Amino acid sequence: MRKKKNALGYTYLAPALISILLVTCLPIIYTVILSFTNYNMYHLTDYTFVGLENYLTVFSGSIKNVFFPVLGWTICFALLSTAGSYAMGLILAILLNNPHMKESKIYRAVLIVPWALPSTIAILAWQGLLNEQYGGINNLLHTIGIAWNVPWLTNPFWARVGLIIVNVWLGFPYMMNVCLGGLQAISGEYYEAAKMDGASKFQCFKSITLPMVTKLSNPLVISSFAANFNNFGNIYMITQGGPARVDNQFAGYTDILASTTYKMTTWSNRYELSATFSVLIFIIVGTFTLINMRLSGSFKEVD
Repeated sequence: MRKKKNALGYTYLAPALISILLVTCLPIIYTVILSFTNYNMYHLTDYTFVGLENYLTVFSGSIKNVFFPVLGWTICFALLSTAGSYAMGLILAILLNNPHMKESKIYRAVLIVPWALPSTIAILAWQGLLNEQYGGINNLLHTIGIAWNVPWLTNPFWARVGLIIVNVWLGFPYMMNVCLGGLQAISGEYYEAAKMDGASKFQCFKSITLPMVTKLSNPLVISSFAANFNNFGNIYMITQGGPARVDNQFAGYTDILASTTYKMTTWSNRYELSATFSVLIFIIVGTFTLINMRLSGSFKEVD
């Protein structure tokens, strides 16, 4: 009887399991296999197994000047975007959680707009705002008396700053809602006990609010970091990885690992290198996520 029930259960699960196998597992296996071959535009039919040659090329060969600068910028981009979004979301959540603010629901509805907008439309709008000649941001700076045109899309430094600003703007509503949920889960008894002991508002924030909200939101912050690490859409739709590097055909100054992998695949037809980059991205993101979850105690069970 039990075997019949198990067989019936597997029958119901079969479509989902087959879909996962075809859409997820097989492409991953195929990518890993390609990373150990010389499959590219020159060896489409006669590719051979080359072992660790592609990985050695990335770490110590001709591609190391591509991989390590892009890896450094990718980590900075993901960290600054996640930290900026979380800090902004936490500050706004604390302000909106004030029970004496009668208009808090209206403010929440307004501040959630970046999250509600289709990301493609929002990103393309930001591309126009960051235009050096007629963009809204430079026009605003001219209005307040700053005559300098900020080269948002042509200067490497300002292009990176612009991308982080866009990513923080798109990400803070999500973090704000995460922090609002965390704040509302904190019992008011903690604050009452702290006030009775003479604690100031800053001490309450430092010792009660911040630790408890951070503990509750850590898993979501970690997943946000992983998403920003592979945030191909924002990079490609605003700058397409530019400004271009003179000494690098695969990546521009704002390219992250995901967009570099895309360019290696579609622009240069270096499928073996793009597969190698994909495997390394998986390892890096998985390692960061595992370390952060262990340090934050996300795997610990609560009795």
